[in-house]
Amino acid sequence: MAYRTENPATGVVEKEYTSATDADVTRAIERADAAFGTWRTTNASERAAVLTKVADIYDERADELARVIGAEMGKPLAQAQGEVALASSIFRWYAEHGEELLVEEQLNIGDDAKSLVVTDPIGVLMGVMPWNFPHYQVARFVAPNLMLGNTILLKHASICARTAELIEEILHAAGVPQDAYINLFVSNEQITSIIEDPRVRGVSLTGSEGAGKAVAETASQNLKKSVLELGGSDALIVLDDVDVAETAKAVATARMSNAGQACNSPKRIFVPSTMFDDFVNGVVATVEGMKVGNPDDEGTDMGPLSSVEARDDAIAQVERAVEQGATLRTGGTALEQDGAWMAPAVLTGVTREMDAFKEEIFGPVAVVYSYDSIDEAVELANDSSFGLSGSVWGKDTDKAEQIARRLEVGMTYVNEHGTTKAGLPFGGVRRSGYGRELGRWGFGEFANTKLVRVAK
Repeated sequence: MAYRTENPATGVVEKEYTSATDADVTRAIERADAAFGTWRTTNASERAAVLTKVADIYDERADELARVIGAEMGKPLAQAQGEVALASSIFRWYAEHGEELLVEEQLNIGDDAKSLVVTDPIGVLMGVMPWNFPHYQVARFVAPNLMLGNTILLKHASICARTAELIEEILHAAGVPQDAYINLFVSNEQITSIIEDPRVRGVSLTGSEGAGKAVAETASQNLKKSVLELGGSDALIVLDDVDVAETAKAVATARMSNAGQACNSPKRIFVPSTMFDDFVNGVVATVEGMKVGNPDDEGTDMGPLSSVEARDDAIAQVERAVEQGATLRTGGTALEQDGAWMAPAVLTGVTREMDAFKEEIFGPVAVVYSYDSIDEAVELANDSSFGLSGSVWGKDTDKAEQIARRLEVGMTYVNEHGTTKAGLPFGGVRRSGYGRELGRWGFGEFANTKLVRVAK
């Protein structure tokens, strides 16, 4: 696994990084395990102060961090700046709320004994993180667990090596002990050996289904806790009382954000048949009006995909859908220039028999379906092996909420899609993974909820 910075806008490899040896991995586990004894006993207010400093540094270095994101995986500057701000907000939220989440709870069960529930850290954790939101997804794993008192070994995506180094640099500069957070450039085989080590007590992975299965299998064989956030094929249901032009623009913009490379992007869009043509025309017009260009340029709506391989995979899925009978309304082809460029696409006419109905398309491809009744829309939306999130859009928000509650997913929204805030739980069901991150829910995944009972 070659760790590198390969600019997807140019295809040029700008820097290569040295991978960890097996001896490096062994030493890192030893260091993190030793640091746990000190970090867990550090006063919670001191740990909170460190997280506040992390957030401060993120704010101070926001432009620099955002530009590195663009150079590594192609995210437009404004979107990258938004991601950095979100990561900062997560560290700050846990700094502000972590101590209250650690307060002991006294149970009243009707006897004379003192019964307390305390929240303890469990030890060294392994994090395996993806490239598509390289700061945000690290923050939502790291912030609660450092606040809790766990120590962390972090394996980032191979194409985000510079970001991985910057995160480690920021955490250490803020006061996280050198051995309480260790960045590792490791292989898949080394990840397995880390999870198998008895000193490592849990693992969190955000990534593909294949990677999730491998990590979950190793963790379960070694009786380790795991949290998985995997793929998604989110449904978005449009109701018949919306402003068609306005909603089509908002939905198309949401789908193409980050070049469509988000697990919780609205990949399946369901629209009443009575407004289908107008809605599709609005989506197509929005997509065709987007500026596809250099991530660093102001006004860029969409940059390149993360790699040529990712671009080619998305195009192949579009081509296969068309071969199977779908209609390509716009885009779906590689742009004639160096790098991982693709014209954003809109597909219609996808049926249950086609691969595109069942697969996750991880790229800038909006698939729009028509429906004749709400029951049909909900049934189609739930006809998926994934279950990350979904949304319903309508002026009658009470009606929209009731429909949203019927979606079999981990997160539902009305008149927005994929909103993430530090205090909200994040996670899915089915093949989208298990466990929760963020808010108080993310605080408890790698905690020992311990009963302390004192009889009189």
